[in-house]
Amino acid sequence: MKPPDTEVQALSAGWLAKAEVDLRACDGLSAPGIELWEAVAFHSQQAAEKALKALLVWHQVEFPKTHDIQRLLELLAGTEPELAGASVGAAELTPYGVEYRYPGEYPPVDRDSATAALLVARQVCHEVARRIRTG
Repeated sequence: MKPPDTEVQALSAGWLAKAEVDLRACDGLSAPGIELWEAVAFHSQQAAEKALKALLVWHQVEFPKTHDIQRLLELLAGTEPELAGASVGAAELTPYGVEYRYPGEYPPVDRDSATAALLVARQVCHEVARRIRTG
């Protein structure tokens, strides 16, 4: 497979940069005295979603407008079959980017849940960045 052209590389880097902004937002939102766990979980989902979209762009795989991380992983299965194993728990972030965005009946997000979501998001972003750098 030939490497992506510079336009594809730039767009992919843009998606990954947006994911990094979400991770930085998580750091601020989880700081002592702030501790907005629902927002940390939301931005964790956003970071993972944007990182996966960066990799889809890198591989020039079209994707629909979606917040469904499982769907994005499925789209990557043909070009990155081992990514699902390296992104364990990523699909579980989807509700934070969908249901939790609006008022509704769902369990509150506590420190442990938000911390776990952020850990998964960091792992997804790391794996995507590694693949793009070595791709």
